[in-house]
Amino acid sequence: MPLVNMKHMLQHAYQHGYAVGAFEVVSIEFLDGIVMAAEKARAPVILSLAESHFDYFDFNLMMPAVEAAAERAEVPVAIHFDHGRCLDSAVKGINKGCNSIFVDNSHLDFVMNIRKTKQVVDLASACGIAVEGELGCIPGVEGEGAEHYPGELAYTSVAEAKAYVERTGVDFLAVSVGTIHGGMKGKPKLDYQRLKQINEALNMPLVVHGGTGLSDDQYHRLISNGVAKINCYTALSDVASKQIKEHAKSVNIKNFAGLMNDIKRAVSSEVERCMRLWGSAGRAAEVLTRCAAWGSAEHLIMFNISSLDKTAVDTIMAEGEHVLSSIPGVREVFSGKAIKEAAKYHYTWRVRFCHSALVASYQEHPDYVAFTNKLFRSVVEDKITINFQTVDSAHSKYPIAHVAHPHVMP
Repeated sequence: MPLVNMKHMLQHAYQHGYAVGAFEVVSIEFLDGIVMAAEKARAPVILSLAESHFDYFDFNLMMPAVEAAAERAEVPVAIHFDHGRCLDSAVKGINKGCNSIFVDNSHLDFVMNIRKTKQVVDLASACGIAVEGELGCIPGVEGEGAEHYPGELAYTSVAEAKAYVERTGVDFLAVSVGTIHGGMKGKPKLDYQRLKQINEALNMPLVVHGGTGLSDDQYHRLISNGVAKINCYTALSDVASKQIKEHAKSVNIKNFAGLMNDIKRAVSSEVERCMRLWGSAGRAAEVLTRCAAWGSAEHLIMFNISSLDKTAVDTIMAEGEHVLSSIPGVREVFSGKAIKEAAKYHYTWRVRFCHSALVASYQEHPDYVAFTNKLFRSVVEDKITINFQTVDSAHSKYPIAHVAHPHVMP
């Protein structure tokens, strides 16, 4: 099954009264365990990568593995960039393959949170990417929670939530109604009345961060009041740590591989338990029919330049690759020269987009416009551009021509 549009996935969950788990990936063992559980439970799943955890793994190395796991999964999958620090973080997440973004501006005052989040929404929407926002403070209490999410609990205001969504255009909202990041001390007290009022005011998928330690009944009440996405990491970390400690006590295990054995199974068991508790189990086929497949697109530019010497042409090619690569949503740029001198076109750029939505917007980027007007337009002689989109009818990875525009700027 293909990657799917996360906005569609959460809208389906919201409309049908269940929640999709966004499970944090911090290692290959976690990744394998999460996907294995989703396939066993036949549940849609969100693979989440939090910038606050990048000390644990190399994001650039992890993302190809996450994409590969998502593409070969037998259930609908979305990839979420979680707790980004700034706009540049959002660009990095999008360009590496995430199809949903959350830049955490909740520590800022209300006006600045809106301003910064709106910048993320404007950038992401041009790329077809869904955006999560957060209003209120969901702190950490101990361990990783205290380290990564400092501050005091601040509940989400109903009036501010409505204004925030209207002014930013976020697709889903993380709310603070009493949960915390990390392990909870004692039984948490959740403000269900506040959540109910927020849900009625917004009528959109809501998100809960810091849900570890909640009872089954508490989860059910959150979901019945509009929560459609639940983030989960601490519970997975706890079961993985417990498994490692148990192996460490064994006199028969004396190497790294032995210590790490069964981590995947432990994580998978906890993920599956959550999926069944939150109501997403058994929904995979239904979700797939309601969600658009997430397919990339490519923009092929072929052209000739005969009025310049080799050094000047190389400069144009290098500058074009640099400019195109810098546009948010452009995942890769290939610069090429024809192998045969008799070829109709001698030069090409093949630009890989995160999503076909970028086809319509990337040519409006100011850097692109400046390059085209100042360097490219005056020297190119013969050109053609073709846009391609991924074939999704049979989940094929081979593109077909989507739009052809002879003699158009790149």
